[in-house]
Order: sequence, then structure tokens, then C-alpha cells
Amino acid sequence: MGKKKKKNYKKKPWFSAGFKLFLIIILIPICFIIYYSSYIVWQQISKIPLLAGLSLTETEKLQANFDLKIPDEYIPIYIAAGKEYNVPWTLLAAHHRVETRFSTMNTLISPVGAEGHMQFMPCTFVGWSHPTCSGLGEGDIPESEKTNPEIIYTYGGYGVDANRDGKADPFQLEDAIYSAANYLSASGASNGDLETAIYHYNHSEEYVEEVLNFYHQYESVSRELENLIWSDNE
Repeated sequence: MGKKKKKNYKKKPWFSAGFKLFLIIILIPICFIIYYSSYIVWQQISKIPLLAGLSLTETEKLQANFDLKIPDEYIPIYIAAGKEYNVPWTLLAAHHRVETRFSTMNTLISPVGAEGHMQFMPCTFVGWSHPTCSGLGEGDIPESEKTNPEIIYTYGGYGVDANRDGKADPFQLEDAIYSAANYLSASGASNGDLETAIYHYNHSEEYVEEVLNFYHQYESVSRELENLIWSDNE
């Protein structure tokens, strides 16, 4: 008898092309739902104190009880300005927190005309002997004069060109912080009379209490923050 020819049976695919396409269409949104659900769950879990602490940097751990974290990049500027004018850098940070929430306000111009990161009245920044200065100190100072170091020197203002770009600008962070240090120093902070200096900055007892509150918070971790900042920059 002759050999029987083997029949070639083609294996049928487990899934048809149409069914595979259907699975892909169904699985894509499911994957997105799982991803976002996992993200939301993790966000909630990470708020648990023990787990939240695992993802914090060292500076964030030190500031865990603060309502707003002092931005790391600002601390060296506070320290340098504080050394220059012999005032605590934590006092500068406290003023910055109270005045503009570390420059996170929608506008850096107040309703009464205070300007910049540290909210200087133009006449305090440029000098009260400027011929347009009176009242609360908004004045009518030309923009070209507001940032001119020579004009500021002439009229006895407190504006400082800290970054040496030829302008003393309250809207430039370094200039603003150094100017605040200059003003607080001249108002008594360099002699340790912080309350008087703060009151000169804003004539309000509530303001003094608020700034001092943040100042004491920051002072409590100032050494540790300084050490961390310097070690990161080495």
C-alpha cells in the first residue's frame, strides 16, 4: 500500500484580527484609568507623615512645620546680605515671607504703591529728600531715577545695586533683599533692636508680631539650614 499523504492543517489563530483590535481599543483606556487611579492613591498615601518623610529633602524636613518653605536658592542671598549689613538672615527671610510670600504673589506692586520683592515704597527706596516725595511715599519719581544708584545716593535712599548691573532695582531679587538689609540695619537691626527696625519697615504692631513669629521659626533651624546649603554648594 502506498504512503498516505499528510494533510497540512493550518493552526487557527487564538484571536481574530478584529478581536485583537477590539482588545486594544478596550485596554488603552483601562491602562489610563489604572495609571491615574494609582497616582491618586499614591498622592493620598504620601500624605501619611511616616511615608511623606521618605520623599522629603533635608531642607524640607527641617521646614516641615512651616506654612511655606524658604526656597533653597534664596537662602545664600539672605545670608550674604545679612553679613553685609550685620542683620540676621532669618529676619530678611521673615520679611520676604510676610511681604510677598517669597515672591509668589500675583503682583509685586501693592495697592498703596509698594514695589518689588520686598515691597519698598519708592520714596524709601530712592530717598525721601526727592522733590516729589510726600505722604505715604509713593512719590512721582521718574522710572529712570527709581533704579539709578547715583540718584538714590543723592537723595539718601536705601536702594542697593547688589548684582552690580548698574541698577538698584526693587524688582530684582538680590537688589531687593540687599536693600531690605540696608534699611533694617539703619533702622536698628544691626544693633539688635529688631522690633524697632521691623516697625520702621511697616508702622504696625501686628506686622511686627507677624515678622517676629516667622523670624523665630526660621532662627530655630537657621544653623542646620546654613550647613545644608553650604554642603550642597561645595
